[in-house]
Amino acid sequence: MTTTVSWLDEITMAELERNPYPIYERLRAEHPLAYVPVLGSYVASTADICRTIATSDDFEAVITKAGGRTFGHPAVIGVNGDIHTDLRSMVDPALQPREVDRWIEDLVRPIARRHLEMFEDDGAADLVSQYCEPVSVRALGDLLGLADVHADTLRDWFHKLSSSFTNAAVDEDGEFVDHERFAEGDAAKAEIKAILDPKIDHWITHPDDSAISHWLHDGMPAGQTRDRDYIYPTLYVFLLGAMQEPGHAMASTIAGLFTRPEQLEQVIDEPGLIPRAIAEGMRWTSPIWSATARTTKRDVEVAGVHLPAGTAVILSYGSANHDAGQYGAPTAYDLSRPPLPHLAFGAGEHGCAGIYFANNVCRIALEELFDSIPNLERTVSDDVEFWGWGFRGPTALHTQWEV
Repeated sequence: MTTTVSWLDEITMAELERNPYPIYERLRAEHPLAYVPVLGSYVASTADICRTIATSDDFEAVITKAGGRTFGHPAVIGVNGDIHTDLRSMVDPALQPREVDRWIEDLVRPIARRHLEMFEDDGAADLVSQYCEPVSVRALGDLLGLADVHADTLRDWFHKLSSSFTNAAVDEDGEFVDHERFAEGDAAKAEIKAILDPKIDHWITHPDDSAISHWLHDGMPAGQTRDRDYIYPTLYVFLLGAMQEPGHAMASTIAGLFTRPEQLEQVIDEPGLIPRAIAEGMRWTSPIWSATARTTKRDVEVAGVHLPAGTAVILSYGSANHDAGQYGAPTAYDLSRPPLPHLAFGAGEHGCAGIYFANNVCRIALEELFDSIPNLERTVSDDVEFWGWGFRGPTALHTQWEV
């Protein structure tokens, strides 16, 4: 039986989703590897422990309980061995830097321009719902082969899948306490299948250059394709994490720059600083905050804690990126800090496949935004509210400018 410290028993999902930082600051200081009852799992909260576990041969990937309920099997983030190798060989080729460089400008810049044209003469906008999320989902949607699926539908899918995936609260018996959020994810998956099944039927006999068509055909014997039920769990991973990560990263970067007006002005004047600004934004508020896990392959001791074989550990990369042992004044957004590596994209062989793609979507979108609206300001009366424990970003970003 796992024993815990009393204050860990009192942690609630509502606290974690609203503002996980004070809880994780205390975890890092007092119990950097601890069992958190509401999550039904051990949690790693420091950079060193997260990186050690993510790269250790004593651990292998496992999907969180809520993630497994949401995505099913085999999702690329929760499998190992030959299946993981095959799934990565399926998704990785289109996301390699040389391949991305071939089409990223022609894909993303027109999308960004179209969305800016919808509101740049209005003098005000919520950049999350009107720009960051739509550009993010449209870029990945077009890459996957979903150009005819409206951006609002894609946004609805990732919001519902996110609600389901992060529905992690369990009772003392390890049973989920909120089944309504899983129903949201189930509804999204049913709609996804209804729209994609006919497309998959077409791609099986008429392959094209869309990513999903390549997923079906690449590496398969002539005349054979991967089964759709085999690729759907990984597709759900992309329709959640890869759909929202660039959008939330660029929104968090803008929100961070708003806390440092002189740095915002510097970035607008020197667009070459945008990649550095994005890296700091991802460190400051990691879009994938605490959504990946590992399990012990054998009995092991980490940071003085004995973990029997089969013990799951959630890797809280968002907490690791606020580790004071790694970063000075970690709660502050600061473009001028030394460019140290962050863990927003994870580590080890299960690190995010879309690092280069996501960074370039953010870069191009922010280049277009700051070029079109260089006098962008936050609407002072509105505080920027962030939400999420598994995935985190601003819920809205109300801005204004003189036209």
